This record gives sequence, structure tokens and C-alpha cells, in this order.
Amino acid sequence: MTPSVQSRALAALLTGSLRHVADRARLHNPVQRRLVRELFNLVGCTPLVRGTRVDPVAGAAVRGEWIAAPGADEAAGAILYLHGGGFILGGPRTHRHLVSALSAVSGLPALLLEYRRAPEHPFPAAADDALAGLRWLLEAGYPAGRIVVVADSAGGHLAAGLLADLHRGRSAMPAAAVLFSPFLDLTGATLDARDAARRDPFVPPERVRECGLAYAGRLAFTHRRLDVLRGDKRRWPPMLIQVGDTECLLGDSERLAEAVWAAGGHCELQVWPGQVHVFPAFYPLLPEGRAALRDAGRFARAAVSASVAATA
Repeated sequence: MTPSVQSRALAALLTGSLRHVADRARLHNPVQRRLVRELFNLVGCTPLVRGTRVDPVAGAAVRGEWIAAPGADEAAGAILYLHGGGFILGGPRTHRHLVSALSAVSGLPALLLEYRRAPEHPFPAAADDALAGLRWLLEAGYPAGRIVVVADSAGGHLAAGLLADLHRGRSAMPAAAVLFSPFLDLTGATLDARDAARRDPFVPPERVRECGLAYAGRLAFTHRRLDVLRGDKRRWPPMLIQVGDTECLLGDSERLAEAVWAAGGHCELQVWPGQVHVFPAFYPLLPEGRAALRDAGRFARAAVSASVAATA
């Protein structure tokens, strides 16, 4: 598949602009971190799908937004969305446009979780919040088999960690998981070689490692809840991974898919030519982003429908 003109233009634009900014940013510096957070929040200017309902969720253990596009069937199931941003950036403001579009294409409402961010709140804060978000949906009346976990970038680590926690606890698994460009290996050990062979348009390996260190805090990356690529993947639900071939993080997606396959599980790995990190978020600009979101929506709705049929 040849990348669209829009995709090639976006990659060139990011390479010449945001990659330079990201190379120089120092997220451990409070002043620079605050500035980068504000710049990242500009993504929130992207319009939502017309008619989307957004309701705040502010409980004792869970904060976020309940997002339902027109036509979303709240009786059919729900999505738990774990946003990216290197564990440090992002939140409902930066991701509600993407979740709105995902709700529209899947026909499902979504809880966009506002988890605690590093470095102010290192591990296990965000991981525990992800578990709390799932429990909130369960207590709202959605059985595990009618919940789909969707995540991007660092949220992919939280999603994989959530599945691992559920497996260790012998708890019921969600119907499926969908990951956009997941960041999984906190060490970033393989990123420099890949970035040297093909420069990532806007994700520098050094920033990835900085984010991993900020999230892990004082714990070693070998901690069983941090090393999400290791461990038993049996009982994991069907999974869809979408990633661009320009990404230095591509290897994380490949390694997770291989681990799921080795455990006998189902994982559909889609490597999209010419696409940048979390390219579905650029769906207003990219035909590939819109196509990927449609695939993700169909996958999520089919998983929920299959679960409902199995229990009927």
C-alpha cells in the first residue's frame, strides 16, 4: 500500500518541526514539562463528531469523561480508553476527539480515563487507575465480556499491564483489546538502532526512555507489572494492534504480537506503510487514519457481539 499524499506530507511536516522540539525537550524539567503539556493540549482544538455527548466522570476512585457519539448503543457494551502521552502528557482534552470518532465507528460509548500522570504520580498510580476504570464499568453494569480496552502509545503499556493483572488475579477478561502504536518496553533498548535506520518523524528514543524512567520511579523495569512483554499471555482476549512502519516503537508491537501468538492467542498486527506514531489520531487529515479507525471500530463491535452471542 502506497502512503497517501497527506501521509507523506504529515511525516515531512513532523520531521521538520515537532521532532526538533521533541529532541530538545527535557520532560524532567518542571518548566519545560508544563510548556510541553500546554502545547500537547492544543490537540484538544480538534472538533468532535457532531452530536457527541460528553459527560464528566468524577468519582472517588475514577476521573474521566463518558463519551457517546450519536448512535452509540449504551446497552451493547462499552470501551475503556487509556490515552497516550508517555505517562506524562495528555488526558481527556487531548484525546476526546479520537474517542468520539472511535465511539462513532464502533457504535459503543467510552470511558476516557483521566489517570494520574508521572512524574508527579509514578507507578503504580496509572496502572492502579486503569484497574479502577475497569471496575467502574463493571459496577456500572457492563460485564467484562462486553468491555473493549482501547489504548494508544503509553496507554498501550497500561492496557497490557491491565490484562496481565487480570490474568494473575484469575479475573474475567474483556472482550478484546485494540492498541494504537503501543509503547511497551520501558527500557527503549532497541529504539536507537531503528531510529538510525529510519528516523522517526517525531518520537525521539531519548524522550521515550525519559518517559519510561519517569513512570517507573524508583522501581526496576524488571518489576512484573512494568515488564509487560514478559509473562504468560494465555487467556488474553483477541487483540488488534495498528502501528506505522516509520515508528521507532514498531518493535514493541511486533514483540507483543509474537508473545500472544506463542501463547496460542489471537492478535491481528497491522503495520501501515508510511504512517506516523498513533496515526489514527490524525484521522481528520489522513485517509489511512480514517480507514484504521473503521477497522478498529468493526473489531471492537464484533468482539462485543461475539461475547453477547456466546452467553445468549
